[in-house]
Amino acid sequence: MKHKVMPPAVTGAPEFDRTFRAQQNCVEFYPIFLTGLWTAGWFFNQELASFLGVLYMFARYKYFHGYIQSVTGRLTGFYLSLIFLTCLMILGAAGIVNSFLDEYLDFSIAKKLRKLF
Repeated sequence: MKHKVMPPAVTGAPEFDRTFRAQQNCVEFYPIFLTGLWTAGWFFNQELASFLGVLYMFARYKYFHGYIQSVTGRLTGFYLSLIFLTCLMILGAAGIVNSFLDEYLDFSIAKKLRKLF
């Protein structure tokens, strides 16, 4: 209503187009984020995963508001969110590998690291 674009139209003023695209991009990344957050929290460490999740949400906030202002304003938030999302995926994969090794090969990297520190 703010930009006077009536449903089902999805095009209008440039400000509306940028806002709509930013919202759609956030929706597209949401399932990936939830999967990475859940996997990293379940298999690796809940505190670290939740901290990275909060950082990801902040980066998405910067992305959204930067995109609304200008197309190039989105880049900082987008790159930050990709970094945090990649970290979540890596932690989740490391946790799954550690669980697999512990369950089937009786070798736990996490237990070895705890003994060292």
